[in-house]
Amino acid sequence: MHTEIKITADGSGTLYVPALNEHYHSTNGAVQESMHVFIEAGLCQLKTRNPAIFEMGFGTGLNTLLTYLESDRFEHISYSAIEMFPVEWGKIDNLSYPGFLKLEENEKNFFEKIHKSDWNDPQIIDPKFHFTKFNASIIEFQFNNKYDLIYFDAFAPAVQPELWEESVFQKIFVAMNQGGILVTYCAKGEVRRNLEHCGFFVERLPGPPGKREMIRATKL
Repeated sequence: MHTEIKITADGSGTLYVPALNEHYHSTNGAVQESMHVFIEAGLCQLKTRNPAIFEMGFGTGLNTLLTYLESDRFEHISYSAIEMFPVEWGKIDNLSYPGFLKLEENEKNFFEKIHKSDWNDPQIIDPKFHFTKFNASIIEFQFNNKYDLIYFDAFAPAVQPELWEESVFQKIFVAMNQGGILVTYCAKGEVRRNLEHCGFFVERLPGPPGKREMIRATKL
């Protein structure tokens, strides 16, 4: 899948897919959006000290990196991510996230390791951060673990509607622990209703810059 690098309003980079006319992150700020939606509304709300996290849409690895940067608040993180269309390291490296985020050397090494690690093979990237990425579609994927937090970061429903259907959310609901949280940038009414039909308690929260609302759904 051909991608092009674009600089967003906060100065951080994202990828643009001309064939889909879709960006990987908000053009109003890639890092800003990820921090607001996935870290502040999701990760920072967790009560457990040993969370299991699943990311739908590994993409550039930005959400994984930002999670690692917040990992001192936890004893251990088990992180799984799924991606149907992996992006080559050269393109990711050119996004220059380490420079934008002013990463330390160990943090730069972490970011490179998650991208260069083998697919479908559990990795101990850091003693406190175990990581597995799957090259697969969520529709066929079989969950083998239970999760406390879901980063739902698929392309928008207008681009990939099959990933936002009730059947996908039902599969995820079953794979979550009680009290588990799902966060996503999308606040469409149809998405909210699909989540509610699966049994989630759904909140519409203020969105990141350029977006009025986002969704946080909890398995009560």
